[in-house]
Amino acid sequence: MELHPYLRVKPPQETSERFPQWTHDETMVFLAIRAQLDKSFVETKRNKPLWQAISSLLQQRGFFRTPDQCKSKWKNLVTRFKGSESVEGEINRQFPFYEEMRKIFSDRMERLLVLEKARGKQVQVQAKEWEEEEGEGKVAGSKKRRKVERKKRPDEELEGAVRDFMRRQLEMEARWAEAVEARDAERRAKEEQWRRLMQGLQEERTDLERRWREREEERRVREETRAERRHALLIALLNKLVHKDC
Repeated sequence: MELHPYLRVKPPQETSERFPQWTHDETMVFLAIRAQLDKSFVETKRNKPLWQAISSLLQQRGFFRTPDQCKSKWKNLVTRFKGSESVEGEINRQFPFYEEMRKIFSDRMERLLVLEKARGKQVQVQAKEWEEEEGEGKVAGSKKRRKVERKKRPDEELEGAVRDFMRRQLEMEARWAEAVEARDAERRAKEEQWRRLMQGLQEERTDLERRWREREEERRVREETRAERRHALLIALLNKLVHKDC
């Protein structure tokens, strides 16, 4: 099998220096490269050259990461992606690379479906040839039958793997839809709670203003009453002084 062009890139030199935490931009570049090489990861069992290629490509873009760090970062992202699919609530919003990871696995599933369809056609052609040559002899027919059976078994295993992957994907999408619905319900509940709180505060404010106006009115009435009493007392004193002088 011909290696991916990225595998021709010279891997970076290993270093013992302590690397900083992965930034958001660095992780996005890493996921873009990993998505391009995902087909190669599926087709080959020796992943070490692929991680070296990813490390080299990151280095070309100014991000210095070792192959082991890239491998560890991918495992961490896969773990967080699976956790975001299995737990409801706010966790999906706490995983900023959910859509990128979902696209990688969705594209992988599509490739597996295409491969299954192509291998299924190959098995059908071989089975037809076996039926046509069946009359040539039991020995030749037996060999053909064993060949078809050998072809069918890997295809059946692949079909089972694809079906299992599709089932898990549908389950994850169902859980994701339930999580979205739960978040919407929670948001609506919070909005209703906020509306009721604001309504209560408005009513409380209106009541406070009403009581303030009532107190102001009572104070004004008391002041007017005291003023009238002072005025009456002053008139009485003046009248008394006038009568005394007379």
